[in-house]
Amino acid sequence: MVSYTDTILVPYDFTEKADCAVKHAAVMGKNMKAEVVLLNIAKKQSQETEILAQLQPICDKFTTELDVKVTPLVREGTIFKTINEVVDELKSAVVVMGTHGMRGMQKLTGSWALKVIVGCHVPYLIVQEEPRYADPAKILFPVDYKLETKEKLKWVSMLGYICNIRVCLFAQEGNGPMYDNPTKANMNFCKRYLEERDIPYDVVWVDQRGSFYELSLKYAKEQKVDVIMITTTRDIAFHDYLLGAYEQTIIANEEAIPVFVVNPRTEIKVVYTNF
Repeated sequence: MVSYTDTILVPYDFTEKADCAVKHAAVMGKNMKAEVVLLNIAKKQSQETEILAQLQPICDKFTTELDVKVTPLVREGTIFKTINEVVDELKSAVVVMGTHGMRGMQKLTGSWALKVIVGCHVPYLIVQEEPRYADPAKILFPVDYKLETKEKLKWVSMLGYICNIRVCLFAQEGNGPMYDNPTKANMNFCKRYLEERDIPYDVVWVDQRGSFYELSLKYAKEQKVDVIMITTTRDIAFHDYLLGAYEQTIIANEEAIPVFVVNPRTEIKVVYTNF
């Protein structure tokens, strides 16, 4: 068993969206007493010293303004491989990454973000704007018929440990016994899990046709939730990126709601000893 609690990693490319990610990471870092590390990925090793010199004063500024330790790191590589390698090296608890959503010339960014996320055994918090969390923070937790739904629960425990949250267990019914029965079983499991940990929650069932995740986004917008928690599709294939897996729509949602993304992996167990 491995414990990943030492750092929060922020891929940093000197953009406004990356600055937003640092501010979200700082909120978590202060509560977790974790260091925030800004990772810039260089195209060539020869660029590392120069980029580090640019990054250090930015980290110093964030450390002073956000009241959390922020340190720089520069590595040669690619976003699709290096980020997750550094997660293992630093034992990062979570990766906080900014994205431009799916507006204008940035339409493909949602799929790029998903390609980076898939394969990592710690979650990603994907953000588009600066933090604006309520107290308690409203966490939308979609519950469907898949076993992967349960894998999000340990991360709810993490969020409940570091801040005041209220969870909305959101589910769709009326799709027939093949889907409704396992969804109800998952809902009951989630309720018991939260009750055992004294995490407050609400249950919302919708009896409407249509995409479950579009209904989830609609509810999130109407209720002004603070974070949407999803799992990625297990063993996602290349054609899913081309056709537009549902995760891309959630990650790049037009309401700019932060999305906490968990990769379901049964072969890796990450344990938070405090939860």
